[in-house]
Amino acid sequence: MTITGPVRDFEQRRRDVLARLESESDIWVATAGPDGVPCLVALWFVWHDDCLWLATRFTNPTGRNLRDGGRARLALGDTRDVVLVDGEAESYPLDAVPESAARAFEAKTGWDPRQDAGSYGFFRVRPLEVQAWCEVKELPRRHLMRDGVWLEES
Repeated sequence: MTITGPVRDFEQRRRDVLARLESESDIWVATAGPDGVPCLVALWFVWHDDCLWLATRFTNPTGRNLRDGGRARLALGDTRDVVLVDGEAESYPLDAVPESAARAFEAKTGWDPRQDAGSYGFFRVRPLEVQAWCEVKELPRRHLMRDGVWLEES
């Protein structure tokens, strides 16, 4: 993305978001515990069946927060080219993750958590809201998805 370029229209931003979800490997994951203490980590991810799939230990703060809180905010990019995804998280023990999701995760990252320690789990984050913008010029109409439905450009 060239930050000095023209403002992207709605459809171009949506295509760019989907391309980034397919191609990028790392995503910032923000969660909060029951005490409200925030936790921010970078994790590998895969975009599979219109959801983001993550893997981490159930025993660390992020894993506990995803499992118990069921919500996450995910972020790609830097401050000049942003993608924010707010979503519902569902946890899967290693023996319960859908095979297609586990294979997609391994194909993208080169790592199969099912072959690692038993404390790992998979987490599916179903997007509810997606925002994308490149600098302040794209802040208007930055919302691309609301309530889990891609918006139409009006």
